[in-house]
Amino acid sequence: MKLLLDMNIPLRYAALFASKGIIALRWSDVGVINAADAEIMEYARANDFIVMTCDLDFSAILSATHDISPSVVQIRGSVIYAERAVDIIVAALLQSADDLKKGAILSVDDKNARLRLLPL
Repeated sequence: MKLLLDMNIPLRYAALFASKGIIALRWSDVGVINAADAEIMEYARANDFIVMTCDLDFSAILSATHDISPSVVQIRGSVIYAERAVDIIVAALLQSADDLKKGAILSVDDKNARLRLLPL
């Protein structure tokens, strides 16, 4: 599993995911920090990444285009600020791995994980 971390995901998360055996690159490692969301999505699609973000823009793009990739993981609420967030996110990723390979939006907060299959 490969994650492409949007700029709103804390930098330290890449190393924390790596310690769990998940490849995670921050967008700034591969592209310009002010790139359009569509550019980030195209890179993720072309390179088999799942986009991880804290905003709803990527889901809105998928909804408007009816695309089936890339999959998107939305981190919601306070889970983004807790160190334990990585454990919660990894558990949700592993539970949803098959659907994320096919195309899905996974929304994770500190209590729940919700999955919607693509296209929307």
